[in-house]
Amino acid sequence: MKSIEELFSLKGKNALITGGSRGLGKEMALAFAKAGADVIIVSRKREACEAVANEIEALGRRAYPYACHVGRWEEVNQLVENVYNEFGKIDILVNNAGSSPLYDSLVDVNEKMWDSVLGLNLKGPFRLSVLVGDKMSKGDGGSIINVSSIAATHPAPIEVPYAAAKAGLNNLTKALAEAYAPKVRVNCIMPGPFLTDISKAWGDGFKEKFKNSLFLGRAGEPEEIVGIALYLASDASSYMTGAIIPLDGGRK
Repeated sequence: MKSIEELFSLKGKNALITGGSRGLGKEMALAFAKAGADVIIVSRKREACEAVANEIEALGRRAYPYACHVGRWEEVNQLVENVYNEFGKIDILVNNAGSSPLYDSLVDVNEKMWDSVLGLNLKGPFRLSVLVGDKMSKGDGGSIINVSSIAATHPAPIEVPYAAAKAGLNNLTKALAEAYAPKVRVNCIMPGPFLTDISKAWGDGFKEKFKNSLFLGRAGEPEEIVGIALYLASDASSYMTGAIIPLDGGRK
């Protein structure tokens, strides 16, 4: 039987994280590196990826910053080709990139916005997951982690396109878990409110709102994503696939 350290170790693993330059993605990237993984950091801005890559290299791990718009399939195709040429394999894929633009009313959600949100939050993760999942299933296996949102099950009028996309990502998790079993595990983290950059737009009353609506009475700190992410990425979760796990402070 493996020791606790061995169960959670990512030594010898390569992890690709989209939206890995900030927020929850950055926290996961740094945590995976500390657990022994080499990390491919993907986001739309190369400079931001390079900044995180420097932090990872300072930990003694290899980092690969890569600029890519995950909502564009041709860029995703090129991403996968380049990463496999550079690293030979991907053991862990985290579909974390996402966006939920603000709008004044539902009739202001135009086709361009709708397509953009669905593309980044759902279309891109599908394409990336099937390209990587197919290679994982033909190789040594691996773990795919989707980062959804509590909006998938508790949608609000201010985030309809985003909520619809994340509900689709939950569905995708179940389908791909079956498609690529038994060698590839596909699971989903469903975060509630976290104090990342997006929280700056919440306004002054959010603390009171969460105090009344969440068992823990507060939003999450970014580093609180690490425990469940490391569990799903590592052998500690070897008997878990197709799971959609809320990480939301407990909803009343």
